[in-house]
Amino acid sequence: MLSILIPVYNYAVLPLVSKLQKQCISCGIKFEILCFDDASNIFIKENQEINQFSGCSIVSLEKNIGRSAIRNLLARKATFENLLFLDADTIPVHDDFISNYVSEIKNNQKVVFGGLLYENKKPAKEVLLRWIYGRNREALSLSERNKKPSDFALVSNLLIKKEIVNRFPFDETITQYGYEDLVFFSVLKENQIGIKHIENAVFHLNLETSTVFLSKTKTALENLAFLNDTNKVSVNESKIIASFELLKTSKLLGIFRFIFRKIESKIERNLVSETPSLFLFDIYKLGYYSFLKRK
Repeated sequence: MLSILIPVYNYAVLPLVSKLQKQCISCGIKFEILCFDDASNIFIKENQEINQFSGCSIVSLEKNIGRSAIRNLLARKATFENLLFLDADTIPVHDDFISNYVSEIKNNQKVVFGGLLYENKKPAKEVLLRWIYGRNREALSLSERNKKPSDFALVSNLLIKKEIVNRFPFDETITQYGYEDLVFFSVLKENQIGIKHIENAVFHLNLETSTVFLSKTKTALENLAFLNDTNKVSVNESKIIASFELLKTSKLLGIFRFIFRKIESKIERNLVSETPSLFLFDIYKLGYYSFLKRK
């Protein structure tokens, strides 16, 4: 009935698999939990214990193939028609997590996003930016998500039919972090494949330090510039692209770049501080993107 697919990279995924397996057994369903490790260099021995769990397995790849390719590979190897993609650094919020998705399967839902949450406890200063960003930009209520179902879905907690992923696979030209979800859901939207949103969240557990998150954000913006240049993401699908185009058409892009260069280091100091500003984070992303698009 259900194939749970978990791409793994340098993360201890055993607690997640253990919880999922118990819930699947409790539901009395046919299931498999497939973990593919994308050439990790830590937690290898700990994660191998997954192979001792009934219905569960982990396969280690010799070469890193990237976030999109590993999801496509997991989908191809899946036994069942119903796929549940989960990120390794998540954990179900409630004990009826699997049973809620089983209900959606029985109702013949094709694509379902359960939501993403962050724990309420304020973390250490070093990871505050990721926590604040996640709580404000990703952990959206069901009513908020339903306003733009395709825009507010994530692959980190997604139930989807195998035939849909086979028809519209993840874009394997995207090998690094950033915007692969946006491209995937844009393709589904173009092909009139709707997304149902429900309250069935997972906690996102792994908070990068603010410095690492800024570095990953730059990588993501490099992806975005490439995707825009290759017509895979349009101005209507990204606020950053829309803001950039507005600055360009208003003849303000040069001034914005000049000011951004003057204040870039000050913004970076704020973003790694105890009081990071999401407004300044948005300015930072737009500024970095504007220099990537300097032609």
